[in-house]
Amino acid sequence: MKRGTIVGILLMLPVAWTQAADQATATTVRDAVVNDMRSLVAGDKGPKIKPHFIPLPPGAVRPTGWLNDWARDAAAGITGHLDERAEVFKHGYKGYHFEARGVKAPGVGWPVEQCAYWLDGLVRLAYILDDPQLIAKARARLDLVVNGVNNGGESFVYWQPRGILSVEMDKFNGQFNNWAHSHMGRALVAYYQATGERRILDALVKVYRDYPLPEFSPVFYPVNGMVNLDAMLDTYMMSGDEKVLANALAAIRRPSFEKIVAQWNDGKIVHGHTVIFYENIRVPALMYPWTGDRKLLDATLATIRWSDERHGLPIGLVSGEEYLAGIGSTRNVETCNVAAGPWTFGSLLRITGERGWADRMERVFFNAGPAPIARDFQTMSYYQSPNRLSLSLPCDRPGCPGNALGDSYRFTDIGHPVLCCVGNSSRIVPNYIMGMWMATADRGVAATLYGPCRLRAQVAGGVPVEIESETAYPFEEEIRLTIRPAAKADFPLYLRIPAWCQQPSLKLNGQTVAVRKDSKGFAKLQRCWTPGDRVTLRLPMRVEIVKGRETPFPQDKYFTKRSLSRQTDVNNPFESVNYGPLLFALPIADETPDQPVKDAVCNYALDVSTTARNVQVLRQTLPEHWSWQLNAPLKLQLSARQFDWQPTELQPLPAAPIKDGKPATITLVPYGCTKFRVSMFPVAESKRSDP
Repeated sequence: MKRGTIVGILLMLPVAWTQAADQATATTVRDAVVNDMRSLVAGDKGPKIKPHFIPLPPGAVRPTGWLNDWARDAAAGITGHLDERAEVFKHGYKGYHFEARGVKAPGVGWPVEQCAYWLDGLVRLAYILDDPQLIAKARARLDLVVNGVNNGGESFVYWQPRGILSVEMDKFNGQFNNWAHSHMGRALVAYYQATGERRILDALVKVYRDYPLPEFSPVFYPVNGMVNLDAMLDTYMMSGDEKVLANALAAIRRPSFEKIVAQWNDGKIVHGHTVIFYENIRVPALMYPWTGDRKLLDATLATIRWSDERHGLPIGLVSGEEYLAGIGSTRNVETCNVAAGPWTFGSLLRITGERGWADRMERVFFNAGPAPIARDFQTMSYYQSPNRLSLSLPCDRPGCPGNALGDSYRFTDIGHPVLCCVGNSSRIVPNYIMGMWMATADRGVAATLYGPCRLRAQVAGGVPVEIESETAYPFEEEIRLTIRPAAKADFPLYLRIPAWCQQPSLKLNGQTVAVRKDSKGFAKLQRCWTPGDRVTLRLPMRVEIVKGRETPFPQDKYFTKRSLSRQTDVNNPFESVNYGPLLFALPIADETPDQPVKDAVCNYALDVSTTARNVQVLRQTLPEHWSWQLNAPLKLQLSARQFDWQPTELQPLPAAPIKDGKPATITLVPYGCTKFRVSMFPVAESKRSDP
């Protein structure tokens, strides 16, 4: 059945139909949206370079097991209740003025950005969990936007004329309104995908047919409205309205855009704000499929390589003390980046099909994801850092006590006086869950990210299928899939084989089959599937010791007035410990997320060979309820040396390997289970030799 037919029927039902609709109807609506996108990709109006994967709507993937525990805690915590905690989230997008930091009368400015982040995460989680209360809350706010546009509003800031988005009229606020608009666009795309309601797509098409995309900027500050391309291109994929695509193509034909692409491909990249960096760098790549111009994809890839080399941290993200901050054990990562980074990696996964982007998404989610959020999901912090030994070491950076951004390390119910990160934290869990499975143009599905979940989708030209993923991954190595098509169906099933896994194994209905990876790192199983077929994928993990060195802060104006940035000879060695997708850390037990236990001992240097042959892996069952407990189900025991170490902000790690010290055995846990920790370790001058 075509989407238009389904939507026509639905429009005759009450507006609140989704709250009463049964699972079968909701699934049919979602499938219709995905099939429209599949059809466009395959047809003449599709992209010149066909994307490898097509996203599935909120609700197609349901979390189970430990992942469901975490999602339910998010719903009961910050994500589900931000509007009860701050005026920004209580009043944003209601179309009137209210008093809050950064509000520009009437009701626009900085807070529309913060509220859009939250609404995007809220609507996704609401339909993922099929939670009536969350759905009602999301619909009440998003319907104001949809109806406002359809009743004459000129943009998603529907209560104001379009000039409110103009950089020429008001440079700073015009940029923020334009940027905030892009994030509301993403929320409305998710809302339409979850419900199939034509009025939502009508609003998206109306706005994006002639939306005033601004000039792109090579500088990662201030914010830039070109990131509306995410929602704009998805709107085209769902509607096929050619004016939407024409508007996007016109924006990148500007000489200024072409100049930036050339600069990035030449390695001429400047430092700047990390959230803006992660949002902006994907813009050229987004347009690569629609132009076929490889330079656009290459420009995005060049910026990522540049950032990894100069600012990459073991958690899978680059540093971001607002601005890119180099490599260091006490360099911070703004929580906004835990959402923004994987969104860009997910876009590149869709476009290229390369497994490495999914590997990075898992690394961020399992490590950086839980670190800045309290175990009960009621409070969060603005920053996290690879090593956190106390509430904060004395320092003179923004975010330190008494400085410009206040105490950015402390866990509070709204995270910080600046509310962008608490809003963005609501995206972390639902975006991962939605990305666990994707549709393929050849009428199959792909397991792109792993964890316990249940997929409901259509395959083989319209056959409903349910796939159950039973696993405690990443705390175990085995993933057990049960495939239940409504009838026998021939379709491809793609399984990602992570780059860190050297010896994967695969069984089909108990029989071993060869793991044949394609050039993108996925194993393809093409067959006629029958209800109850079982696939068992085993991904053996191994300990990996990663060596690196701390680097100076960037020598730019954001840091130059601070004592830390005047250190230009930083070259301290460190080692980190990985096991599969998990980063491991020496845990410092905590009384609260802001209070470590007294007299905790953490003055150790790693004393392990690069082959890590003597590391012991300890396993225990998952607890009944998963909330990233410090007593983790997976631990590592390894050799270390205890030595006299008094870290400071100016000297966070020793400048050279430790030559002496008392031999010791330490036990590490996954980084995400800790609130205080060491994950970038001092290095012992090893007396061991690798073979």
